[in-house]
Amino acid sequence: MTEADDGDDTVIDAPEAEGKAEAAANRGTPARKTTPRTQTPRTPARKPAAPAARKTAATATRKPAPRKPPATGRKKAPVVVPEPPKAPEGPVVLAIRGLGKRYGSTVAVENLDLEVRAGTFYGIVGPNGAGKTTTLSIATGLLRPDSGTVEILGSDVWSSKDSRQAKRSLGVLPDRLRLFDRLTGAQFLYYAGTLRGLDGATARKRSADLAEAFGLQDALGRLVSDYSVGMTKKVALAAAIIHSPRVLVLDEPFESVDPVSAATVTEILQRYVRGGGTVLLSSHSMDLVERICDSVAVIVDGHVLAQGTVHDVRAGRSLQERFVELAGGQAATEGMEWLHSFSD
Repeated sequence: MTEADDGDDTVIDAPEAEGKAEAAANRGTPARKTTPRTQTPRTPARKPAAPAARKTAATATRKPAPRKPPATGRKKAPVVVPEPPKAPEGPVVLAIRGLGKRYGSTVAVENLDLEVRAGTFYGIVGPNGAGKTTTLSIATGLLRPDSGTVEILGSDVWSSKDSRQAKRSLGVLPDRLRLFDRLTGAQFLYYAGTLRGLDGATARKRSADLAEAFGLQDALGRLVSDYSVGMTKKVALAAAIIHSPRVLVLDEPFESVDPVSAATVTEILQRYVRGGGTVLLSSHSMDLVERICDSVAVIVDGHVLAQGTVHDVRAGRSLQERFVELAGGQAATEGMEWLHSFSD
């Protein structure tokens, strides 16, 4: 008997089959008929195709899936374009008309008009010497104009009859701080409050509230003369707010103030505006004005070149770019090619 490869089947030759038949006859048992099988050589096992080859073959025979027709009933979501902020609609609380001021032959402000409405955060921007401080000083009764009028809530700041009423509605942070710096912080705020008509108890309570808000609690017992520039600015701003005025006029309120304190001051002023107050401030920081103000005026050489909502004045650009365009800053650098020829 011969085994073919390692398979389980047994191949029986013809002579061996005949012998089995005879043996079965001798035992009396009918022999099972056995059909001789022809031995067929096995085909060698096919090696599996390489993965790349199988993938290529499958790709070649696979038909691309039919594309689905575009959906007809589904609509694209509309693009929502935010509307520009509306111009303030409150009553005019500060009106400057035909303002003029000269220092000798130098024109500081000429025929300047400005309107600030209630409940607005109004910014004034301009280069150095543009007339910002002159305008704010005249508006708050600190500097007499040569011409023009300034009205606060309908009362003329420079009228002998209305000036007291107009100034009572104002809170002022001037450019050049002139504080009673031989007083402690607590004494200074108490003095500012009583000067504005508050009783002693109310002045002390508000002084404590403002000191906490501005982070001046630990400095109230120290002389103002020992304050840093930023602390002096904060205590002066607290004094401007203590009597809860209708209008705040602030000249560079964030100058020399650290970022943390600036954020605190911004929050206090925004809360004041949300409550119905009005802020008019000047600043050299275009980013700050663009971020916190809803209206702005650009003053150059004593004239208002643009005013309105920040959105309208920007005209699709950043306030910085628009300001440089109006102030002529880009043209000022032309003709300075020598700046790139370095001297060794």
